[in-house]
Amino acid sequence: MTRPDTATLAVYPGSFDPIHLGHVDIIHRAAHIFPRVVVGILENASKDALFTPLERREMIRELFADEPQVEVRCFSGLLVNFLKELDATIIIRGMRAVSDFEYEFQMALMNRRLYPQAETVFLTPKEEYTYLSSRLVKEVVALGGDVTGLVPDAVRHHLEARYRKATHPPTR
Repeated sequence: MTRPDTATLAVYPGSFDPIHLGHVDIIHRAAHIFPRVVVGILENASKDALFTPLERREMIRELFADEPQVEVRCFSGLLVNFLKELDATIIIRGMRAVSDFEYEFQMALMNRRLYPQAETVFLTPKEEYTYLSSRLVKEVVALGGDVTGLVPDAVRHHLEARYRKATHPPTR
């Protein structure tokens, strides 16, 4: 059985606010399986994001600048509409623990219901990243903790600058 062209493109959707090393690991794993990976940054106005979608896009583009098979795009609305726009059928989702399974399974089934061609591929990160989440990273930084080894250095610098700015507003 030959693989259809749409299978050559996989989409890894998420908020990535901020991207952490677990995300980076999943992107690398996906890039070893699929010739092209689009990191799809969801623009969700209802979420109180630390970084704008464009800031996140630029950070991720910088991280993968030497990997032409990895593209970064922003999208809003339904993931399946983004897949159709890209002529893609593969969704990459990271699975950290059993606790992720129920939600991810429901999402995979709903995506398939909305777009029958969609297939979800679950990848697990390295064991040392299974506890990582963007929410935890932001909490640690907000409380003055060090996130070295949890996020790429460039992202850590952006995080620290953002929290310094938030905790020390300019004086007049």
